Parts: sequence; structure tokens; C-alpha cells
Amino acid sequence: KVTAFIGGISENYQSNLIQNGTDISVVEADEFDRSFLTLSPDFACITSMDADHLDIYDSEVDLVDAFKQFTQKIKPSGKLFIRKGLPLEGITYGVHEQADYDAVNVRIENGSYHFDLQTPKELIENLNFHLPGTHNLSNAVGALAMAIEFGCSKQPLKTALKGYKGVKRRFTTQIKTDDFVFIDDYAHHPTEISAVHQAVQEMYPGQKVTVVFQPHLFSRTKDFADDFAASLSQFDAVFLLDIYPARELPISGVTSSWLLEKLKSPVKKVISKLDIVSEIKKIGHPILITLGAGDIGVEVSELKEKLSYAY
Repeated sequence: KVTAFIGGISENYQSNLIQNGTDISVVEADEFDRSFLTLSPDFACITSMDADHLDIYDSEVDLVDAFKQFTQKIKPSGKLFIRKGLPLEGITYGVHEQADYDAVNVRIENGSYHFDLQTPKELIENLNFHLPGTHNLSNAVGALAMAIEFGCSKQPLKTALKGYKGVKRRFTTQIKTDDFVFIDDYAHHPTEISAVHQAVQEMYPGQKVTVVFQPHLFSRTKDFADDFAASLSQFDAVFLLDIYPARELPISGVTSSWLLEKLKSPVKKVISKLDIVSEIKKIGHPILITLGAGDIGVEVSELKEKLSYAY
């Protein structure tokens, strides 16, 4: 019997709030505004400590210190789970990383992951997971580790994992035909964009990919401009929308045109939302991905409708 507060809309439940009882509370939190330091969990899992939200933190060192403070909030009888490689002590998980919980014998069959899970006590064979991308598979292993350590039995976990549909705007396929695929994703940090690239290359190898990206926050764009350029330049064509300001005022010189100059993609251009459909049709690549945490998500349904007629 679980109550869960999720950072996005669950495709399984069509809500970010699940109310099935109060025996267990599951909370998805992040480091923005340090609010995660108000939590005192029994179990906690840290999936990433990438530098971000430097409008909140003075430096990457300051951010790492906040995560270390968070680990001190875990109850004495509790457990900390960390992705293998993070500079913390805890139960580790990963994908082919010799972690305490490790996805091994990973293969892709019919667009889905099939793998075995090595635990500290046994090898659980033949798990099936439908979401693409090593980052998603890693997160699944972390969730399995927490559930197993909590005492869940393996067969219900295998069934639940196979039926998991993901979260809206997380590599969500909007159109899929023989000639055209349209994927939407919330990615707004260079590491996340690279994860999307890895996933699309894995699922659609050798296909030309166009990205429409709306940068989120002037400060993030400024702080990670070179990293954004490197991650975006992996795609065949990049169309940038204007920076979504969210809670910020503009920063002099920080614009999408400024970021565009740093990109090395064969095709790159700053466009308006009104031009997205025409530019996509003009370039004709078989894969389209929309990326960003701003109001680009509002455009997705209209893009889906207009592009469905074109393909």
C-alpha cells in the first residue's frame, strides 16, 4: 500500500500522485532550492550528482556538499543506494559496472532490454524492460535494488518492470511509422541530452536525427554553454528556440544565437515555434526529437497533429 509523489506524469497511472495506502511513501526529489534537505528518508537513492542549478549553488563543490548533507538525513536504520561511480558510500548499482546490483548479459530484442540482475545473493534471470537508453536501464536497476532490499519478492518485480510504461516527456514516442519517428523528451541538461542521443542511436542506428531544443534558463545556458554545444552537436540537425526564462531575467549576451555559434552540427539554425513544422518537413530526416523543460512541451500535441498528416 503505497503513496507516491512523482516528478512527472506516470504513464501507468496518468498522474504524478498515486494514493494506494500509507504503508510506504515514495518521493521523487531533486537538489533544486535545497528542498531535498527537508526529507529524512528510510531508504534513499542518488542517481546523479551532475553540476546543475548553479543559480542556487555557489559551485559544483557546494552542490556535492549538499548531497553529502542529504546522506546524513537518512535514518540510522536506513540504507543509501548510489549509482556506481558517485563519490559516496552506499549500496551501489549499475549496468555492467561490477556493482552490488548489476545489470548483466544486457541485450536488445524487439526494441526492449532483456537482462539478468546480479544481486549480492543471487542472479535473477530474464528481466524485461521497455524504456530505451542506458540511463533508464540504470534507474531501473536502482529501483530494483531498493525493492529487493526492502524485501519484495522477485516474480512480482519482474512483472512490474515489464509493465512499466515510464513518465510523460521522458523519451515519449509521439509518432512512429515506417518512415518517421517523433520523440519528445524533457532533457534540459547536457548530460540528459547525451543520454537521449545514446538511446536514439541504440534504438534507431544509422538514422538521421533532427533535434528541436529550447534552452531552459539563461544561467544554465551560460554555465554549461560548451557542454550544451558538445551534446547537441552529436545530432545531424539542430534547431534552437529562444531561451525559456522561467524564473530569470535575461543575461546580457546569453542568447540562443550565441549558443548556436558553438554548435558543430551540419545543419543548425535558430527558429521560432511557428517555423518548426516547415523546417522539419524541409529537412526530411526520419527521426525528430523535441527537447527542453520549458513550454516546448505545450507544442507537442500540435506538432504531432500537423506532422501526422505529413507522414
